[in-house]
This record gives sequence, C-alpha cells and structure tokens, in this order.
Amino acid sequence: MKFKDYLHFLSYAKSLEELWSAHTEQMANFGFDKLIYGCTRFRTATSLGDPEDFVILTNHSQDYVDGFLRNGLYFHAPMLKWALHHEGAASWRLIGQMMQNETLSAEERRVYEFNARLGVTVGFTVSFTSVSERSKGAISLCASSGQTQDEIDAIWDEHGQDLLLMNNIAHLKILSLPYTAPNRVLTKRQREALEWVGDGKTTQDIALLMGLTSATVEKHLRLAREALSVETTAQAVLKASLHNQMFVMEA
Repeated sequence: MKFKDYLHFLSYAKSLEELWSAHTEQMANFGFDKLIYGCTRFRTATSLGDPEDFVILTNHSQDYVDGFLRNGLYFHAPMLKWALHHEGAASWRLIGQMMQNETLSAEERRVYEFNARLGVTVGFTVSFTSVSERSKGAISLCASSGQTQDEIDAIWDEHGQDLLLMNNIAHLKILSLPYTAPNRVLTKRQREALEWVGDGKTTQDIALLMGLTSATVEKHLRLAREALSVETTAQAVLKASLHNQMFVMEA
C-alpha cells in the first residue's frame, strides 16, 4: 500500500487480526519480514509484569516464539533493554558493537547465540513513547534472510521517518483495540457484571439490572477476578479496561 493509503487503513482497522496482517505485509515491503510487537501496561521498577498480560503480536516461527518468549529469553535481550530506556529507533548494529567491545552479559550472549541460530541477526527496534510509567511498547523488525545490516541501515536512512510513523500509528491503534490474552477470557456475563461495576452499581443494583440473584452476580465477579488473575473487583475492572474488554461494541 502507498504510504497515505496505509495510514488511512490503520485509522479504520477494526481488529488486531486485520491490523497485524496488513502491518506485517507493509513492513515486508521494506525488507522486514519477521516482526514481534510487545506491550505491557503493568510494568514496575523490577518487572515488566505478568507475561500473560502482555499484548504480543508476531509472525516469527513457533520455534522462535517458544525459545524467545515462552522460555523467557526476551527478558535478557539487548535490544529490549535498550527499548526500556529509550524512545525512537535503533539499528541492531548496536549488538555487534557490544560483541566487539565484550560488554554482553552471559544472559545476553545466550540470547545473541539463540538469535544467530534462527537467523534473527539483522534489523531495527522501535521503542514507542510511554503514556505512563507502567506502560511500555516496542516492535522488533527483523530483516529478510540474506540482507546485511549495512543494507538495512541504508533502507532506514531513506525510509526511516515513514517507517517510524507507520509503526507509531500502528502502536496507537493497537492500544485502542480489544485484546484478550490467553487464559484471560471473560464470558459475556462476567464482562457485563464488570461493566456495571465500572458504572458504579452495587451488587444489588447489578442483580436487578441483569435479572439475577445477588449471589449469582457475586459468582460472576469472582470468576472474572479469577480469569483476570487479580485479587479485587476494582483490579479486574482496571485490567479489563486496559485491554479494552469492557463496553466493547459487538461487530
């Protein structure tokens, strides 16, 4: 898609699936055919939060996803550490410089070796502007097989501003779309009960509005807390809201 047409498409995307399919295709047109997008809104001073609550989108192979994400290698990835302390874009040339200077830790070297085995060695990382101290989003753009970092750097020199804008708008759009993390699925009744809590209704009010007993409402709220892995209903409302799971317009 042409630049203007793509920005228009992003603005009106209705789902993460629709957006991500188009975004991976658009980035491939510039030589980046393997992407990982990640965002957390539960970051603390010592943690990125529960990985189950991350918004993760990727078109990498399952082998790469299993090793990098599910086995926790991401936590020690040099470019992720860069993204946590910076905003904007950075060439993966930084990793080569760290290798030459022998400044990689043992954990970072394991990530480097894992990436090298699976051909994830050339690319760029974009770190997005945070909207709060608890949130952080970034995207890893891995170059197509056979390309060199010099070639990708040249592409970025020519198209970097457009690439930054496309990825930033994609990020902002992702933040506005509903996301249901694995093992965090709410039923329609659980969501409805949380929505009424968000509107300030009491359990007795919700029972009348939903045509249920107070005990059944309490059950729905308890199951919602369990599904979202939180201790209080207020936390459940917050987490569901942050993932745009409440007051969602049905397609």
